[in-house]
Amino acid sequence: MLARAMQPTDAIDFAALRASEFARLDTAGIAYLDYAASALYGASQARAHGDRLAHGIFGNPHSEHLASRHSAAAQAAARAATLAFFDADPDIHDVCFTANATAAIKLVAESYRFSLRRGLILSADNHNSVNGIGEFARRAQAPVSVLPLDTELRLDRGSASLRASVERQGEGLFAFPQQSNFSGVLHDLSLIEEARALGCDVLVDAAAAGPCGGLSLREHSADFVACSFYKLFGLPTGVGALIAKKSALARLRRPWFSGGTVEFVSVAHGRHCLKTGHEAFEDGTPNFLDLAAIESGFAFLARMPRTGLRAHIQSHTQHFLTLAATLRHRNGAPLVRLYGPRDMEQRGGIVAFNVLRNDGCVLPYERVEWLAREHGVAIRGGCFCNPGAAEKAFGFDALGVERCFDKLEGSFSIEAFRSCVGPAATVGALRLSVSTPTTHNDIERAVALIVACGE
Repeated sequence: MLARAMQPTDAIDFAALRASEFARLDTAGIAYLDYAASALYGASQARAHGDRLAHGIFGNPHSEHLASRHSAAAQAAARAATLAFFDADPDIHDVCFTANATAAIKLVAESYRFSLRRGLILSADNHNSVNGIGEFARRAQAPVSVLPLDTELRLDRGSASLRASVERQGEGLFAFPQQSNFSGVLHDLSLIEEARALGCDVLVDAAAAGPCGGLSLREHSADFVACSFYKLFGLPTGVGALIAKKSALARLRRPWFSGGTVEFVSVAHGRHCLKTGHEAFEDGTPNFLDLAAIESGFAFLARMPRTGLRAHIQSHTQHFLTLAATLRHRNGAPLVRLYGPRDMEQRGGIVAFNVLRNDGCVLPYERVEWLAREHGVAIRGGCFCNPGAAEKAFGFDALGVERCFDKLEGSFSIEAFRSCVGPAATVGALRLSVSTPTTHNDIERAVALIVACGE
C-alpha cells in the first residue's frame, strides 16, 4: 500500500534501471544500503568514462597544447554541470574543485575572517568536517556557539536559536547540513535567508543530501555549498566542490598559495599575487582525469526526474520505518530503537537505529555489523562522524561523559569508552540509507537481518 500510494507522476522504471545499471548487486548477492557513505555508479557511467579514457588524450590543464585543452574543456563542462545541478546563476556563483567535501569546507574555514567580533555558529547536527571549522575560529579567538537539537534531532526552534546566537556574539559564519548524515533530517533551508538577513555568511554542507537533494541556489542563496560527487553518482571518487558566490570568495583571505593559484611569485622580493575566482582556490594540478567523469555522472542523474527519485527513496524509507517499528521480541519488547523522525515529514533516505535485546539493552552495533556482513547486507555502524546528533540521540548530554573523555584521552577506544560510561549507555548505532538502486527486497533483507539479530 505504501509503495502504491507514493508512485511518482513522472514514473521511472526502477526495476529496469536496477537490471541494466546495477545488476552486479544481484550477481554478488548484496543488499547495498549504505548510500549515505557512497552512491553506486551505473554501469553505463563506467563504460562512458572508460571509453573517454581509452580514446581521449588528456594532459595537465595548465598548458596550452591540445591534450591540455581537452582537460580544460572537461573541467569547464563539469563546472557548468555542477552549477546547473544546484540551480546556480553562473554570473553569481563559481565552482572550486577540491579533493572532497571536507577539503571544500576547509577552504572556507582556513580563509574566513574570524575575529573577536566575527564568530562561528554551528548546528549540533553536523559532520566533523564542519565541526572542525571551530578550531580555526578558536585560534582566532572568535566566539563559537552551537544550536541545539530537539528529541526528533531537528534544530530546536532553529530560527529563535539562530537569532539569539547572533544577538549574543554578533555576525559571522553559520554552518549546517542540508540533510543530516546521522538521522536523515532535512533542515529548514529558510535558515539561509534568515542568517543572511542577520548579517551572517552561510555554509551549507550538501554532501549527505544525495542525488535528489534539490538545493536551488537561486531560491536559497547560500554563500558556500560543499559537496562530494561520489555521494551523488558514485564515480569519480576523490573529487568534490565548493560552490560559492563570487562575492563571498572575494572576501576570503587564503593563508597560503600554491602552484596554479597565483599570477606571480617573487622569491627575491617576498611577494605574490593570487589569481581571481576559483583559480585562487584550486591548489596544484587538478584531478583532471576524474573531473572528466563528472559531466557523464550528472547526465546519468538527469535520466531520473528528481520528483520520481524522491518518491522512490521516500517509499523505501517509509517501508523500513514502518516494519522496524512493529518488530517485537517474543516477550513483547521492541526489537528496534529508531532515532530521529518516525515519519517522512522533512526527512530523507537515511535511518539511524539500534537493535535491542529482549531486556531493552542495546546490542553492540559491531555485533550487528558482523552479522550484516554475513547476511550480505551493507549497512554502517558507529556515530557516522556526527557526534552532536549522536550525543543527543544517546542522551550523552545527560550522562556526564566528560569524565570518560578526560580519562581516555590519548588511549581512546570504543571498548574502553563503553566500559567507562557503563552498561546502560548507548555507544554507536546502525545506519541504513537508500537511493536509486534500492529495491523492496533490499529492505526486506535488512529487516530479516534485524530479526535474526534478536533470535
